[in-house]
Amino acid sequence: MPESSRVIFGDAVDALNDIERNSIAACITDPPYNYEFIGHKWNNEEIERRMQRVASANSSTLVKNIPYGSQLAGGVRNRRWYERVQENIDAYQEWCLSWAEPLFSSCIPGAPVAVFNSTRTAAHVQIALERAGFYARDILVYRRHSGIPKGLNLGAKLRKQNHPDAEEWDGWHSCFRNEWEAIVLVQKPIENNYENNIKKYGIGLFNTKSDDGSFLSNIIEGASSRKKSVEKALHINEKPQALMDRLIKMLVPCRQDHVVIDPFCGSGTTLVAAKKYGVNYIGIDNDKKCIDISIDRLNKI
Repeated sequence: MPESSRVIFGDAVDALNDIERNSIAACITDPPYNYEFIGHKWNNEEIERRMQRVASANSSTLVKNIPYGSQLAGGVRNRRWYERVQENIDAYQEWCLSWAEPLFSSCIPGAPVAVFNSTRTAAHVQIALERAGFYARDILVYRRHSGIPKGLNLGAKLRKQNHPDAEEWDGWHSCFRNEWEAIVLVQKPIENNYENNIKKYGIGLFNTKSDDGSFLSNIIEGASSRKKSVEKALHINEKPQALMDRLIKMLVPCRQDHVVIDPFCGSGTTLVAAKKYGVNYIGIDNDKKCIDISIDRLNKI
């Protein structure tokens, strides 16, 4: 690894508090989403627990979006149900703020921060980042392959019950087919103006020129791949390498003094993209297995 590049085993909040102030040029990260956060520590023990449930059921489908035992996946939608949902939202936003504040201190003026999250929870992440001092810039859309909608198909259920109104409710479902993820894009405030910030810090603008010379959209397409099986995936929530490569090129000028950080680095895909691109990196994860995978991947480049 380059001298300024390293992978840290530990809690994101603790590790970020130890990062030098005004030293980070950009952050690209994929933290646990809100529905993964409820009542569980998101580490290798939890990942293995979910994978074992899939293996014991002789299934290839990994249910990873709602923690088992959270009681938010079903049940009666009474007042207490909605109160518990709101309590979880509040707790998740405070947790995001706990790592956003030290991240803000470690970033140089103009540093972009791109945070993956679900379409339903991205707003809470953005609010936490703004509370920490960041300025909202955009919501990037990562268009990926969609899965089978999970939820109530009323027409199908009524048909099973031989209900006379089944056909009337054909096509009515409790959710849409989800084929995109949100990337919350915020920025540490620049000094005076963009030109001054670029001259002083070398950061603050976005690379909007695509490979064919056209102006880049905030919808990222063509960077997805068919989901790997549980056995072949390096991490339960691994993002495509092409996607992280593209984000690095969009947000970080290729300079040897720039450092990209990923406080939830998982299998190290962001770090691999940074190293390939020629910028320094810092990865943090509380899962020793993920740290070992990241270091192994980085050493092979």
